[in-house]
Amino acid sequence: MLSNASQYAIRAVLFLANNSSATKKFGAKAIAEELEIPLHFIAKLLQQLAKAKVISSNKGPRGGFFTSETDLTNNVCAVLSEIESDNVFEPCFMGLPECGDDNPCPVHHIVSPFKDAILEKFKLQSIAEFSQEIKDGGTFLSLKGIRENKLIP
Repeated sequence: MLSNASQYAIRAVLFLANNSSATKKFGAKAIAEELEIPLHFIAKLLQQLAKAKVISSNKGPRGGFFTSETDLTNNVCAVLSEIESDNVFEPCFMGLPECGDDNPCPVHHIVSPFKDAILEKFKLQSIAEFSQEIKDGGTFLSLKGIRENKLIP
């Protein structure tokens, strides 16, 4: 359902939420390596998110990307609306343009509640709350840490 761009952007924001601060910033290269994301792709996404004030950045030798306390109050929908659109969950699961509540595809009634639940969580839960789930060990961001027998916080 989510494009690669949205998946990468969410992962990068959550990585920054868990690991960065105003005094500890990360360059696009470090984020790309840690999350195993193509560098040029994530660099453009990070610039886009910083310009939209979803994350923060500083230029210069001590610059990089980070999340401020204000950034952490954003929700995942802020990331999605910058990368794609606010209606990322509206298209039909099977790709049928006429699908909807009045004209459902064969899986509409199965998938629709699932999409609504995800959207609700993305609207209600802050980036800080998603970050805390990762810190608590309930979720992870990269398979790299698992392959190396360590969990990336």
